[in-house]
Amino acid sequence: GTYARPSRFASARPSGPRLRVSTCGSSLGPLRPSRRTRARPRKPPPPPFATMSVASLRLELMDQSLGMPRRFRALFGLRSVGSDASVSALLDSLVDPSALFKHEVAFALGQMQAQAAVATLKTILVDEKEHGMVRHEAAEALGAIASDECLDALETACGDESQVVRETAVLALQRFRYAAAMRNGGVKSPKKAKEENQKTLGSAKEKLCSSVLGGTTNTTPAATTDTSHDSPYISVDPVPAASVHIPLDQLKLCLLDEAKPLWDRYAAMFALRNRGGAPEVAKVLAEVLVTSKSALLKHEVCYVLGQIQERGEGARAALTTVLENCNEHPMVRHEAAEAIGSIAAVHTKSLLEKYRSDTCQIVAESCEVALDMMEMEINDEFVPLVVEAQTASA
Repeated sequence: GTYARPSRFASARPSGPRLRVSTCGSSLGPLRPSRRTRARPRKPPPPPFATMSVASLRLELMDQSLGMPRRFRALFGLRSVGSDASVSALLDSLVDPSALFKHEVAFALGQMQAQAAVATLKTILVDEKEHGMVRHEAAEALGAIASDECLDALETACGDESQVVRETAVLALQRFRYAAAMRNGGVKSPKKAKEENQKTLGSAKEKLCSSVLGGTTNTTPAATTDTSHDSPYISVDPVPAASVHIPLDQLKLCLLDEAKPLWDRYAAMFALRNRGGAPEVAKVLAEVLVTSKSALLKHEVCYVLGQIQERGEGARAALTTVLENCNEHPMVRHEAAEAIGSIAAVHTKSLLEKYRSDTCQIVAESCEVALDMMEMEINDEFVPLVVEAQTASA
């Protein structure tokens, strides 16, 4: 009575030695390998989760004695299941002292478009004592959920003193209005539903969070108006991609133009990402990291570089520069670290190991998680989540 999420990691290598078994008939039964040829058994590390219930994932999520990578695996598992019990567990974990952890929980709730999280996300957004990165993620999550209850908090946050929170709220409010127009206009169609099932691209983290086969999906009104339905990437984007009819050169110019509204620049970036041609897209994104004055835009650029996983020298160099810049906003350095982990170029492992000891806790913890993502990408050894059927929707 179990079901498993399909994943490109599904063919994980079996633990323990592989023993050769003779195919020749013998009255003595199967032949045993000799002592000389028998492989020495190695004790495999315990997987973050293999067969687990939502309750078990919840326990790991809440256990602050565990390393951040393992708790993130539990977080990804709960996001993947997408049940009411998963949402409840994520909400309860928001008392954590780690800004990185709380930001990731808020992000997950937005990607799940969890209507039950709206009240808590609104409270976080208006709490000026909360870290700006967490407040930013709460605003973006409210924009992704886009239910009527989200409106007042987003309108208020558009005048926030924090530039990151203010800019995020403006984008989220625009997305709210865009989603509302889609709902009122009945834009959703059978074709869109088919396209949603074809989202297969994304960063290492997004692939871990893709839905469990047969799992529970949140079906709020907002979930029926995903503005990124024309994207092949496993994400609910904060801004819909620009029209496919806009020439590539115009999209690049728009993305690089500091005078353009962030909404237009985001839309141009997602359109470039969706059309493919990762080396050329990465080149433009790397230029944005050098020229842009918006921490919000730069953090999203790093996120997209992690999605497209382009290993060209230009993208890696730009991300490295961001991570090494102690004067850069922690939110940007965090996304640079995770992008480096998702791209998983072997020679960048030492860079992440170095900044795992950074004085900024957000950056240090991000590098821990990024190293875990890198190992899975390099070794292709992730054990996919199997959730007990009787508790998956508990």
